Amino acid sequence: MAETVSDFVIDRLIEWGLHQWYGFPGDGIGGFDGAMGRAQKDGKDFTYIRPTHEEEAAFMATAHAKFTGDVGVCVATSGPGAIHLMNGLYDAKGDNTPVVAIVGQQARVSLGTEFQQEINLERMMADAAVFVQTVTTPMHTPLVVDKAVRMAKAYRGPAVVILPADIQTMEMEEPSVEHFVSRSGIGYAEDRLRPDDDALARAAKVLNDGEKVAMLVGQGAIGAREETIAVAERLGAGVITTLLGKQVVPGDLPYHTQQLGLLGSRPSYDMMQKCDTLLMVGTNYPYGEFLPPTGQARAVQIDLSPRHLGIRYPTEVNLWGDAKTTLAALLPHLEAHDTGWQETIAKQQRRWEEETERVALTEADPINPRSVYVSLDARLPENAIITADAGSTADWYGFHIRLGRNQMGSLSGRMASMLASMPYAIAGKFAHPDRPVVCTIGDGAFQMMGMNGLLTVKRHWKDWVNPSFVVLIVNNGDLNQVSWEMREAGDPRWDTAQMVEPMDYAGYAQLLGLTGIRVDDPNDVDAAFDQAFAADRPVVLDVKCDRNTPPLPAHIALAQATGLAESLLSGDPEMGRVVNQSSRAAAARLFARMGLTPDDE
Repeated sequence: MAETVSDFVIDRLIEWGLHQWYGFPGDGIGGFDGAMGRAQKDGKDFTYIRPTHEEEAAFMATAHAKFTGDVGVCVATSGPGAIHLMNGLYDAKGDNTPVVAIVGQQARVSLGTEFQQEINLERMMADAAVFVQTVTTPMHTPLVVDKAVRMAKAYRGPAVVILPADIQTMEMEEPSVEHFVSRSGIGYAEDRLRPDDDALARAAKVLNDGEKVAMLVGQGAIGAREETIAVAERLGAGVITTLLGKQVVPGDLPYHTQQLGLLGSRPSYDMMQKCDTLLMVGTNYPYGEFLPPTGQARAVQIDLSPRHLGIRYPTEVNLWGDAKTTLAALLPHLEAHDTGWQETIAKQQRRWEEETERVALTEADPINPRSVYVSLDARLPENAIITADAGSTADWYGFHIRLGRNQMGSLSGRMASMLASMPYAIAGKFAHPDRPVVCTIGDGAFQMMGMNGLLTVKRHWKDWVNPSFVVLIVNNGDLNQVSWEMREAGDPRWDTAQMVEPMDYAGYAQLLGLTGIRVDDPNDVDAAFDQAFAADRPVVLDVKCDRNTPPLPAHIALAQATGLAESLLSGDPEMGRVVNQSSRAAAARLFARMGLTPDDE
């Protein structure tokens, strides 16, 4: 038996196979910190990474879980440290990602006395967590830790273990055989669930009757690529992926139309408006305005979380099960469909890609951010991991990045939290140190906390098997996504709120002993990426982009167009440049649809 409660918790997490932890120290978790130091000296099988902020630690744990399929672990002190974790824990909740947080608390005798840094952690974390429990005695510890890991895995969310300061250093006790005492063990329950044959047959009947089948595939289908493709081929279906599910289906699959919605493609929108059957796989896609009109399509949904079934679209058959197992079980029940619908979708997608590339090549001042992502997509190493932030980088990631069969990509999904791109990228690198990693981030998010993340990179990069770590900063001097959202709402851009302070990001990288490359000429973008991927150390690529390049969603609602017009007429300081860039982009799309170039007569 371990010497102290903290020693036991460390050993138990290792027994569960959790070896990568992210955290920040403090006196409220001091007993656990000390135990980790002893465990490291003893050569125990875990790695502790200390970023510069607890919020980063929680995001890193979430990203670790996304990029490995394991449970992520984060550690924080009591009071403000615990509060700082919350954004990352909500990110885990929103994206159905298993995380265990070990959090300090004041001594038990002080609880309820308004002691320094004492807050009601169970109440605060209850909304974010699938499980939260304070350890009350040494014998209570195994049950709390085991249940936290099991609940995080089973319910796909964050679980919180609260360790009061006095408990952390108490001598560990074996749970005794007596009333009130639970004796727990390690081991996950099997989660490769599949529906029964009757449910599969009913779902197959709906899908077999369809002539124009659309598949909407999300993060829950990661690991089910071959099954997803096999079902699509059998049904002659078009496939749309969510941003979180982007890596499920290769970008070069002809009938994969990428994303749906404001960050999506026109073929995806058209597919949803014309399909007669919808198959949703591992997704809780929330934007109902982009799904088929009610009554147009019969629908089947597959999800491992029963709370997600049937809440976004009136589905006829709901299949509660793991995507990989359920699709494999469903496939023998499906009849081969004609490929005409699928071929039409593939043709539309080819035209759309030509159109978006034409838009990316329109002139800008100084660089069109779309062209930067087109260049990146062409040069992204075949086994790269790429992350995007929640600002305009998510637009360009959705529009222009086509993930290959061995590439991974992710971002903060339902929470859409700024600054997540950097801790996601760092965690991706620690999870897969042999793979190149690209963090795409706006200058606003980089100033928010990305700069701090670069200090973590500085500290650890020499330990990575492959030092390739590229930070692409879309430097436009603007909180760009919000500026466009303001315009769409009818409000002019407001410098006081939107302007980002100018900074020499490449110089900052060089100050840290990394490589910094500044690009302000569109003709230098390709060479800059080549240099970045060939570098012998992490690189910050500071690209000066035009903040007036419009996102131009595939389908523009009347309210959005009206709002934009009203904002420009209300004195938007960028009115002339916005109109100019929007006109260029719109013209490029028009010419692309006509098969012309802007110079053609």
